[in-house]
Amino acid sequence: MKFKETKSIYQQIADRLCDEILLGNYREEERIPSVREYAATVEVNANTVVRSYDQLQGQEIIYNKRGIGYFVAPRAVERIKQLRKELFLTEELPEFFGSISTLEISIEEIEKLYKDWREREA
Repeated sequence: MKFKETKSIYQQIADRLCDEILLGNYREEERIPSVREYAATVEVNANTVVRSYDQLQGQEIIYNKRGIGYFVAPRAVERIKQLRKELFLTEELPEFFGSISTLEISIEEIEKLYKDWREREA
């Protein structure tokens, strides 16, 4: 896994696991790789993955069955989307608004580009 310098490694691993859950690679109540297995997959120290798993467990995205392993929590997909929406609205959107203001891009231009994008994606 290639890591970006702008975000901590454990957070990038947590994000990757969330992406994998959203893509259906791991379903609700399904076991995810052990800390050691995932550390080997992403080529990092197991302690870094422990930190990622701890964060995801605190966010109620995964849970631990003692002695068995970690599992995807019920409603994990909804929880991930909710957390990402909050992050987008509080951090990314204000930055976006600042950029369009600085560049003097009208809401009409943005709306047209968004509609065009939606049509291509459909």
